[in-house]
Amino acid sequence: MSIVELLWPAFMLAIALVFIHTVFGLEIIRRGVIFTDLAIGQIAAIGMAISVAFMQGQYQTAMTFTFAFLAALLITWATKKIEKIEAFIGLLYALGISSIMLILAQSSEGTELFSKLSAADILFTSADSLYKSLAIYGTVAFVMFVIYPRLRGNLKEFLFFTMLAVTVTSSVQSAGVLVVFSLLIAPSYAGLTQKKYNAFVFACSFGTMAIIGALVGSYYFDLPTGYAIIFVNVFASLLFVVISSIMRAKKGVLHNEK
Repeated sequence: MSIVELLWPAFMLAIALVFIHTVFGLEIIRRGVIFTDLAIGQIAAIGMAISVAFMQGQYQTAMTFTFAFLAALLITWATKKIEKIEAFIGLLYALGISSIMLILAQSSEGTELFSKLSAADILFTSADSLYKSLAIYGTVAFVMFVIYPRLRGNLKEFLFFTMLAVTVTSSVQSAGVLVVFSLLIAPSYAGLTQKKYNAFVFACSFGTMAIIGALVGSYYFDLPTGYAIIFVNVFASLLFVVISSIMRAKKGVLHNEK
């Protein structure tokens, strides 16, 4: 059996993760609220931690969405009412991660569970899990491309963060908080840095190549898949941004000399 036949659900999920997170990542970077998604993801993971630690894993999706939605509501309100919003969001993240550690301290498998919440293994994703994720992401994409652009004001803001909460709810469960953050920021950052191509198309292409490379590498070298995805995406994005900056600087020098 070839690697494609064995891992096609993981490849499809990886591509879907890059696509849907780029939808939000570009907007988050443009707004300058980089840690919004990380804070929502970390607060959402509180719901997962409570479910695992005290409910034997029951109601995990409902608990995760509840906490993600509450975080989204709070951030929507805070962006309009509170100064220094990045500091506020950073404190929410710190609150989330400390809450998870305290909750999982009650479990004998706390360290392992925390690692899974941070970066899960999507390498052997089942077809059923893939179809569920595709249904969620497809619905979110429809809302963001068709309904969201037609709205204005607070309703538009509310819808943006609600759809982000829905996306994070699914993604945190399948991939982990840090993987979600890297997919939201790294490809979009590369896409916005270059000026030659459409930012969305470039970011999706960039992120897809990076995440597929990470999956293949983790499979052949027996590496933790979640952290491989984070490393490859972040490293590739940083490398691209640095090289692009150097090339633009050289072009600027040559132009001035002429």
